[in-house]
Amino acid sequence: MKIDRVQIESVRAFLLSYPFPEPILLPFHGGDRMLLKRDAMFIRVETGNRLVGYAPGPGSERAQRIIEGLIAPFLAGRCLTDPDALRIQFLEGPGRDPDVAKTYGAVEIALYDIVGKALGVPVSELLGGRIRDRIRLYGSAGMYLTPQAHAGEAAAIRGLGFRAYKMRLAQGPDQDLETLRLLRQTVDSDFDLMVDAHTWWRMGDCNYSFETIERLAREMAAQHLAWLEEPLPPQDHAAYLRLKEKDLVPLASGEHESDEQGYLDLILSQAVDYIQMDICGQGGYATGRRLFPEIARQGLRFAFRNSGTALDAMAAAHLGICWPEMVVDWLEYPCYSQAAATPSAPGMYPFPLASEILREPLELDHGDLIVPRKPGLGVTVDESVIDRYPWVPGPWSYFRTESPPARQPVSSDRMSLWERRGA
Repeated sequence: MKIDRVQIESVRAFLLSYPFPEPILLPFHGGDRMLLKRDAMFIRVETGNRLVGYAPGPGSERAQRIIEGLIAPFLAGRCLTDPDALRIQFLEGPGRDPDVAKTYGAVEIALYDIVGKALGVPVSELLGGRIRDRIRLYGSAGMYLTPQAHAGEAAAIRGLGFRAYKMRLAQGPDQDLETLRLLRQTVDSDFDLMVDAHTWWRMGDCNYSFETIERLAREMAAQHLAWLEEPLPPQDHAAYLRLKEKDLVPLASGEHESDEQGYLDLILSQAVDYIQMDICGQGGYATGRRLFPEIARQGLRFAFRNSGTALDAMAAAHLGICWPEMVVDWLEYPCYSQAAATPSAPGMYPFPLASEILREPLELDHGDLIVPRKPGLGVTVDESVIDRYPWVPGPWSYFRTESPPARQPVSSDRMSLWERRGA
């Protein structure tokens, strides 16, 4: 099949939701978080000769409107000879809007899936060529648990074969420290621990001060953290650099950067040790490919942020394996509880849609994701999820603070620091 005969016929974006049977209330220091559902999106691009490409997308009505109102009309009828050329044309037109451009980055993953299928090669070969077949995962779970519950979950996730565990700590400074001490007593030093501290600056009047965060970082260093993630408001790069210069623990941030200039400032200032990005929501392959060389030049490392589905993980992995581990180090793998295939698995909460979106499970081996050599992404979306998990409008969760009294919705649109794709 010749790639110059592949003509785009349709572009669709399907929104999906898994509403929890009952709202999940998670208390933290100074407030609580209520979870109502989890959302997802998959993008489907079809050509005139019936090739179909898939991609993950931001689970929001706004993103769906951009895809079906701006991106689909632009792509319909165009020959898919070169995804890069199509992107440049789009950016000179409707893509001049930064948010529209980022959404196009998600759709472009489906275009690469089609080109790979047309040429009979995996997407990784279109992104520079793979230099490895696997990428290291960290099991991402624990949200505002007791020290004992975190320790039990870490042990269970290690039992599943993962070599690292990321948790969300927000029960107050002393209890956060106790959690880390108990965790390190439970798992050996060769098991990596990451702390996601995104709630430390969302507690209202109970926010941790810089001095408290410095003390926590100093004491947490004894537990040999892989990194401390977003302990400070993410837009305050100067504060991150100030903390990093104290050389206490590795720092990670990036998922809240709104554009490439923000990323470049984070990278060039060397304010953190790990740069993080959600490929499907922050610019797609093109953004990653532009940033990775600078990350390498600055001697930093990259870790994929992923709080979505198995399709999100595979899309990211194809880009990651084109770079050595010393640059692209980790891929986040969310561990959800009570999934259909593993009903007793530990995790944050049930989200069966995350695995059921694919017809075949991902191949995991000793905590690594094995990236297939099949054409395209090497996976197939099970489109029956459209009927089984219909879209439920509205925010997927709420943050509530006691002082000042406030309740903030959390959706998947990245329009403010409160509207984020998942925690």
